[in-house]
Amino acid sequence: MTLFSIFKIIKTNYFSFLLALLPISFIAGNMIININAMLLVFSALIFFKKNVFKIKYFFIDKIILLFFFFILFNGIYADIKLYIYHNEFYETRNFVTSIKSILYFRYFLLYLVLRFLVETNKIKLNLFFITCSLSSIFVCFDIFYQFTYGKDIFGFPVETTGRKFSGPFGDELIAGGYVQRFSLFSFFILPIFFPKYSNRFSKYLIPILFSIFVIGLTLSGNRMPTILFIFIILLITVLQKQIRKFLIPFFLIFSVIFVVIYKSNDVVRFNFLGFYEQVVKISVSIKNKNFTDKHNPQHLKEFVTFYDTWLLNKYVGGGIKNFRYYCHVRPNNSIEYPDKKSKFICNMHPHNYYLEILTETGLVGFALILIIFFTAFSLTFVKKYFFASPLNQNNLIIPFIFLFIAEIFPIKSTGSFFTTGNTTYLFLILGILIALTRGKYSIENKV
Repeated sequence: MTLFSIFKIIKTNYFSFLLALLPISFIAGNMIININAMLLVFSALIFFKKNVFKIKYFFIDKIILLFFFFILFNGIYADIKLYIYHNEFYETRNFVTSIKSILYFRYFLLYLVLRFLVETNKIKLNLFFITCSLSSIFVCFDIFYQFTYGKDIFGFPVETTGRKFSGPFGDELIAGGYVQRFSLFSFFILPIFFPKYSNRFSKYLIPILFSIFVIGLTLSGNRMPTILFIFIILLITVLQKQIRKFLIPFFLIFSVIFVVIYKSNDVVRFNFLGFYEQVVKISVSIKNKNFTDKHNPQHLKEFVTFYDTWLLNKYVGGGIKNFRYYCHVRPNNSIEYPDKKSKFICNMHPHNYYLEILTETGLVGFALILIIFFTAFSLTFVKKYFFASPLNQNNLIIPFIFLFIAEIFPIKSTGSFFTTGNTTYLFLILGILIALTRGKYSIENKV
């Protein structure tokens, strides 16, 4: 074996290892996510230099780049507007929106690097699938331990009233969201990477894994991730004829597990019953156009706060992470100083990706993100399942397609779109997803 071949193997393993660390970084926290992601980006730029930028830029890549440039313009414009109209308020901000917009550009670099590495086979995804699976199983078992003993595996006590269990995430109640985002890869490890063992072990392993994840999601108390997980599993089993035989077992396992936990645990029962009642109340309020009733569910109140805030900056938005400031502005006066003493309750963001994008990037940013999402959906899901294309034979892309669908699902409550965890995850999935649709057609020059 030549020295060049050895170096090539080392580089491939190095980048595969960095990518595989990302699921673990999401457990460790935002600082570790940033370090991991930037190490991946800078390592690629150091090893491959300008070749990273020599991929062929397709329509979706250009729109994504345009979206990031618009956020940069949006941030500078927001700071100028604050300087002109709210100088006293601006002095406490010191170009904060512009700085955040510039730093936000790192996610485009992450997307670009992932596209390059996957398309040129500089990275292998098997280790990433394995760490996603093991991390998801670990989170579930930490939830089980916390549910049983009142503290997690590391000895930290439950920080909540018992309605939700956070596992290894401390006071952040996001364990269910983590499992929903990363557990799906575990079902594809054997069929994709170890096909000769798949027929022998999948019929036992897949139901066991499914049971672990359903119990973990149910006990986590995160209701929307539980619903999205089941929705994704049902979609996959319906569309993938190879695993359609698991549809009835999946349905039976979920039904039995959920009913047993629901009947035997008051906390779980009240949690999901409360969710059902909230959905009914929200539906009634929307049907009657009654958005101001003080008895409306909290989620609806948070959604409603977006509208008056959006009206202040309809076309280009108020800048990323500025919802919390503009939300207090009087709805009938777009240049009124933000009134922090207002009785109108505002949260940090409207708890929905699309509403937040509307308020913080306006109609222009909203249109760009819709084009990105629709194009990615068309390039992947539509071509995979409804048209004859090379994607028909590509099973590696399946989990990325359905996790992307779950992430952009419009009618769900979410964290902020512009936070480290959410943006890193979205462009991680999107970068790999688009790379898997391009393959050999993407590189203009050999690397």
